[in-house]
Amino acid sequence: MLNTKLQGYKLVLASGSPRRQQFLRDLDVDFEIRLKDVEEIYPDSLQGAEITDFLAKLKADAFDAADNEIILTSDTIVWQDNRALGKPKDYNDAFAMLQSMAGKTHEVITSVCIKTTTKADVFNETTRVTFNPLSDEEIKYYLDNYKPFDKAGSYGIQEWIGLVAIARIEGSYANVVGLPVDKVYQYLSKLTKNA
Repeated sequence: MLNTKLQGYKLVLASGSPRRQQFLRDLDVDFEIRLKDVEEIYPDSLQGAEITDFLAKLKADAFDAADNEIILTSDTIVWQDNRALGKPKDYNDAFAMLQSMAGKTHEVITSVCIKTTTKADVFNETTRVTFNPLSDEEIKYYLDNYKPFDKAGSYGIQEWIGLVAIARIEGSYANVVGLPVDKVYQYLSKLTKNA
């Protein structure tokens, strides 16, 4: 359905995330993957969604949209105790992150920037996720078997840990996986209508 609306446009996903790529495939939309290395550094003064908004826009700024191109960039963080948890540096960092989230509620924030030749719009989604308590053995089992070192907050909700550790989720599930797909769909549908 979206593919029909996007006829005459080229959708470019500027993300190496296999999960974001799969979401667009699941929407039955044609897209091209285009990657550039961007140093993801943001001002210390930014909080929560300000961080992901800034980084999504920073990633989009690395690209020039050609005529009829729609560039889509995104960034996700876990926001816990007023600090951002991005991708872990190593095993010990991942362990510490999961330990800090066990038995508590955190937020998963994803921002999306959609850029054309005329504008770049940023929007975000926040989902609250509550973890059950986790033993050190359970955390080690997850890290050893699933190696979630490419994921913000060191976990993937769609994996084993999502089945055993998540007591409650308030908001978009897809957002926790890495992209608020419903908002992306709505934005792209309106964008083509207004073009």
